[in-house]
Amino acid sequence: MATFKLNISDKKGKTISKEVKEKDANPFLGLQVGSELDAALVGEAGKLKVTGGSDKSGVPLRPDIHGGARKYILLSQGVGLRNAEIGQRIRKLIRGNTITEEVYQINCFLDGELKVEEKPQEEAEKKESTEKSKKA
Repeated sequence: MATFKLNISDKKGKTISKEVKEKDANPFLGLQVGSELDAALVGEAGKLKVTGGSDKSGVPLRPDIHGGARKYILLSQGVGLRNAEIGQRIRKLIRGNTITEEVYQINCFLDGELKVEEKPQEEAEKKESTEKSKKA
């Protein structure tokens, strides 16, 4: 059975991480980078757009490579390649754009706004302020 770690971000820059296991992960199998699906699967309102991801060993998904297999391709720019000089090409290991069971992390974009719980931070700030007042 598949287990995915979803990184869901919105247009304001907020990001949450959710883990999806077994039966809840089945709708993600077979999707391609750029596909849209209903966000109700992860408990949010709106639509999710798959923007990328990586497999269990950290190999990134590349949207222009078809299928779910790992391949060595010659890259000059884009996903999976950092800091190439002008004219330089490097052969890198890349996974195709289809989500399979080997994929571990899926990056998604939510068209709505995320509800981020801020209670743990507020409690930590209260503890710090009470500790400072005790020291003084």
